[in-house]
Amino acid sequence: MLRFACSPTADLSLESLRLALMNFVVAMQRNEGFVIRIEDTDQKRNIEGKDAEIVALLELFGITYKDVLYQSKNFKFHSAMAIDLLHRKKAFNCFCSLEELEAKKKKAKEQKRLYSYDGSCEQLPAEEVIDNPKPFTVRIKKPTKNISFVDRVQGELSFSPEEVDSFVILNVDKTPAYDFATAVDDMLSDISVVISSEEQIESAPKQIYVRSSLGYDKAIEYAHLPPMLEADTDTKSLLQEGFLPQAIANYLLTLGTNDSERIFTLEEAKEHFNLAKIGKTAVKFDKERLREINKEHLLRLDDKELSRFVGFADAQIGALAKLFVDSAGTTRELKREIQRIFSKKEIPQKYASTAATLKKIICQAPYFGEYENFIQHLKKESALEERELLTALQLLISGSTDKVEPKEIYPHIKNYIKEIVSC
Repeated sequence: MLRFACSPTADLSLESLRLALMNFVVAMQRNEGFVIRIEDTDQKRNIEGKDAEIVALLELFGITYKDVLYQSKNFKFHSAMAIDLLHRKKAFNCFCSLEELEAKKKKAKEQKRLYSYDGSCEQLPAEEVIDNPKPFTVRIKKPTKNISFVDRVQGELSFSPEEVDSFVILNVDKTPAYDFATAVDDMLSDISVVISSEEQIESAPKQIYVRSSLGYDKAIEYAHLPPMLEADTDTKSLLQEGFLPQAIANYLLTLGTNDSERIFTLEEAKEHFNLAKIGKTAVKFDKERLREINKEHLLRLDDKELSRFVGFADAQIGALAKLFVDSAGTTRELKREIQRIFSKKEIPQKYASTAATLKKIICQAPYFGEYENFIQHLKKESALEERELLTALQLLISGSTDKVEPKEIYPHIKNYIKEIVSC
């Protein structure tokens, strides 16, 4: 089983979406299940409805899942396992106040040494623990040896006991601390691989240590991705700009690999994505590269499906939109191009008379299925010189002379020609 864990405290970032996509694709490659975990333990910061919004966005990207799990519903398991560690003397109650801990951290910083908990509460006699009225956290005892594992992106990693430390597993209010809750939840869900961000590397040895302390012997594989720089936009914003979900997914799955030119759908990613190709260095979000990938996916769309993005349900309008993909790389930009064709045109004064003549002829003309027959009729009825005629026609159809030529447009708009020239 693989999972994507997210917090309902913020919008779905591109980095989070990248992690969700990779975990999902690897689940497909391994023929394992996939779950979404909502890390909702911070009740004060949770935004109402944000969980449903994130799940809906993942569905939009084609991510399917076996279940949506809420971390808060596992509190009873977190508590039970913390108590088990206390009973087996693998954890202890810590009565140190925040002020005391901050003073010790400050001192360690002044001495330019790594801060680690000094164990002041670890050996308290039972009577001092039982009768102590002070609020307390629960800490797991510091490991006695290094915690080592092979990261599928970062390589071989090892953390000393001081780096892992006697960390908190239950907070003062007895809610589980992040690393403890995550370790227990991964056990309960039988997770096999965790693809996470590089900033979570220090959590991995803690979670490994928690599971081993609880007697869980299944080894979970880890892969920590380097950060994505300059990604100062979120998933919703890109969708609103008119980038297709399949293009965004394609871009994020190839970012940081040597397959950045490969075009594929999420289903096809099962064959093309290779976690081993992810580099160790930070990657830069490149919107222009995303635009190029988006153009390829726009051209791949069924014509009728594309037409819906620009306000129609007509395959011919979808085919028309594809004529503008080179200059308009998103559905929003394509919609503007199509709207321009169907809106009232502002004809430059220089061509106003010629355009008026053509408009009158078109409004009175019969239907022509072929462009050549249509243009020959205009030549005959207007007696205009061809170049002048084509310029005026292009202005009547598209409102511009630097867009696609009438010859290419006409086959797709012949059923709408009188509406387009405002007869």
